[in-house]
Amino acid sequence: MKNDDSTVSRGYQSDRVYIFDTTLRDGEQSPGATMTLQEKVRLARQLELLGVDIIEAGFPAASPGDFEAVRAVSKTVTNCQVAGLCRAVAADIDRAWEALKHAANPRIHVFLATSPIHMEHKLRKTPEQVLEMAKTAILHAASLTKNVEFSAEDASRSELPFLAKVVETVIDAGATTVNIPDTVGYIQPEEYGNIIRYLTENVKNINKAVISVHCHDDLGLAVANSLAAVKAGARQIECTINGIGERAGNTAMDEVVMNLNVRHDYYQCSCGIITEQIYPTARTLSHIIGMPIPANKAIVGANAFAHESGIHQDGVLKCRETYEIMDAAAIGKTGNDMVLGKHSGRHAIKAKVEELGYTLNDDQITIVSDAVKKLADIKKEIFSEDVEAIVLEEIFRMPDKFKLKYLQVHAGNGPIPPNASVIMEINGEDKQLHNFGVGPIDAVFNTIGTISGCKPDLEQFSVNAITGGTDAQGEVTVRLRRNNYTAIGRGADPDILVAAGKAYVNALNRLAKKVEENHA
Repeated sequence: MKNDDSTVSRGYQSDRVYIFDTTLRDGEQSPGATMTLQEKVRLARQLELLGVDIIEAGFPAASPGDFEAVRAVSKTVTNCQVAGLCRAVAADIDRAWEALKHAANPRIHVFLATSPIHMEHKLRKTPEQVLEMAKTAILHAASLTKNVEFSAEDASRSELPFLAKVVETVIDAGATTVNIPDTVGYIQPEEYGNIIRYLTENVKNINKAVISVHCHDDLGLAVANSLAAVKAGARQIECTINGIGERAGNTAMDEVVMNLNVRHDYYQCSCGIITEQIYPTARTLSHIIGMPIPANKAIVGANAFAHESGIHQDGVLKCRETYEIMDAAAIGKTGNDMVLGKHSGRHAIKAKVEELGYTLNDDQITIVSDAVKKLADIKKEIFSEDVEAIVLEEIFRMPDKFKLKYLQVHAGNGPIPPNASVIMEINGEDKQLHNFGVGPIDAVFNTIGTISGCKPDLEQFSVNAITGGTDAQGEVTVRLRRNNYTAIGRGADPDILVAAGKAYVNALNRLAKKVEENHA
C-alpha cells in the first residue's frame, strides 16, 4: 500500500510531500473538461502509474454520475488513496462513504468555509455555528474511516485565530489531514507561508495531522504559493494535471514536482511521483478532454526544451546544462528523432510505445503497428509524437455511435463551391452524403452534421501541428454546443481536413454520451 494511516503521524515534520491529485474533481470543473466515467477510470489508472498518493475522484453527492465515477475509481486503483469530496453535512458524508467503501484506502474529504465573507454571505452562520458544524462533520466521518481530511474553504481570507481554532478542533475530532486552501487565488507567497507557520506555531495538536494546500491560479501564483507553503511546513500539495481547474485553474502538478526535484537543495523535500510518467500523463489528459497543451507551458509544453536562439543552441550543443536545468527524458519526453517506418517490426513498435509510457496488449500493438505502416506510406519520417497520436487515436478513443469511414473534399477558388463527400457508420449502418459549404471545413462539418442528424453550434476550432515539416500530422480540436450540453472533440491525421472531420465526429460522440448519461 502506497500510503497508510501511519504517514500522518509525522505531520509537517516529515521531508515527504504527498501529491493529492484533484484532476477528476476540481480539474473537471474547468470549462469544457468534463469526462465520461470510462475516461475518468482510464485517467485514474494513469495517475496510479504516475505515482500520485491520493486521487480525488469526485464529489459523490453532487450527481449520480459523480457518485458512479468515485465508486468506479475506488474499485479500480489499489496503490493510491481515493478521496471523495463532501460538504460538512451527514448526508454528503454518508453518500461519499457509500461510493468510497470499496477502495483499498478510502479518504473522506470534508469542506466548510471559514472566512468572514463566506460565513456571512454564503453559509449565513456565525463562527460558533461553523465551528460546531466542522466538529460534528469530522466526528461523523471519522466514525466511518480513520482517513479524514478537512478543508477550511477560503482559508487564505480567514481570520487566523479563528482558523487555528477550527484546525485544532477538527484534528481533535479525527481529521488526519487539514487543508488550508487559497480558494479564490488571492494570497501572495510570503503571506501564505506566514499562514502555514502561524498554524504550526499556534495549533497545539498540529503534529497529529498533515498540513495540505490547495491553490488556485487567478493571479498566476498557484505553484509559487504551494511551494512557499511547503517551505513553511505544509506536506501535501493538491494539484491537477496541466493545471486545469475552476476559473484560471489549479496548481500544476508537473511544475511543483519538478521544482521539488530540480531544487531539492532548496526545499529539502521529495515526493513519490515517477517523473518519467509526467509527459505521458499530460498528453493522456489532453487527449481525453480535447485541450491542447499550450506550447509555452512550463515542463510539458512543446517549447519547454526547444532552443531557437543561436547563442542558446551553441551553448546546449557544447554542454546541455548551460541552458537546460532539466533533461526532457526525466519527464518522459523524447526528442524528435525518426524512430519508425513501414519496415519496422512489432517489437520495435512495442518498444517505442512502452518508451512513451503506454502499456498495450498484443491486439492493441497490432492495431498501432498497422497504423504506423499506413502512416509511413504517407509521411517521410515517423516521430515519437506521431506514434503517440496513433496510440491515442486508435486505442483510447471512446466507443463511437458515429464513425467516419470516408471523407473526400474538393476546394479552391473555382466556380464550384467547396464540397465534401462523406460515408459514416451510424449505429452499425453505413450512410453517405455529398454537401456544400462556404469553405472546405464548413463543407465537411455541414455534411457530417446533416448525415448524423446533429447540427450543434461550433464554439471553438483550433489546429496544431504534432511535429515539424509540411507532412506533419495535424491535430484539430473543436468544441460543440447543443442546447445545454458542450463537448470537446479531437482528431489527428496527416490530412488536416480529415483531422477536422475526426474531431467533429469525436465531439458528436461525446455530446451523444452526455445526453445519454443525463437521461439514463
